[in-house]
Amino acid sequence: MSTDDLVEIQQLLARYAVTITRGDIDGLLAVFTPDGTYSAFGDTYPLAEFPALVAAAPKGLFLTGTPVIEEADGDTATGTQPLCFVDHATHEMRIGYYNDTYARTADGWRLRTRAMTFIRRGGAHDSGRPHAFERPSA
Repeated sequence: MSTDDLVEIQQLLARYAVTITRGDIDGLLAVFTPDGTYSAFGDTYPLAEFPALVAAAPKGLFLTGTPVIEEADGDTATGTQPLCFVDHATHEMRIGYYNDTYARTADGWRLRTRAMTFIRRGGAHDSGRPHAFERPSA
């Protein structure tokens, strides 16, 4: 993987953190492939459900660390990025990391999948409480 590719993926992930911190849902959606998904709370959410998922989530500052990127082939890659979320109202923190897959598209590198793993005070690593987000009924 070239240095240019690494920088582009790092900037992509920086855009993720900045857009979600600012509440910019359109900017957030743009960092994913059209078939992109986010996994947490024991479930996987397609891009169409992101606006409701983000609206229901606590607001605050998403601090992300430098990702470790591993190339699978020239147009796909995997990576892991640490996260510290600080709630804007209480300044309580949540820590964990994202496990990602990336795809090179006509518009550049994009997230295809992002899966959250929380690190608990007791040391457990898990994807969160099932049903922490209630999906709208069909």
